[in-house]
Amino acid sequence: MAVAEIFRALGDPVRLEMVQRLSSGAPCTISTVSNQLGITRQGARKHLQVLADASIVTMRPKGRDVFVELDRSSLDQAEQFIRELERRWDQRLTALKSLLEDNER
Repeated sequence: MAVAEIFRALGDPVRLEMVQRLSSGAPCTISTVSNQLGITRQGARKHLQVLADASIVTMRPKGRDVFVELDRSSLDQAEQFIRELERRWDQRLTALKSLLEDNER
């Protein structure tokens, strides 16, 4: 999964709230995940499909309900991407600090 796709899916406030609600780890129904978000069930399903396409959630039908569960592996990919950015910035800041300290001498 491309990291850009993960961030694109998380870029919508409604989807971000859904992911936050699912972060407890327990599977939830579509109704539970979308409760008080001001969207219809059909709208919730579309948002969840975007998250599913980015492998952030899985959706499993069970009887009349569809249960949604967070798939942390995609979020781990996004976290690794951010950690790599942090590492690079830390290296740059350390190099800048060294350069400034050398110039002061």
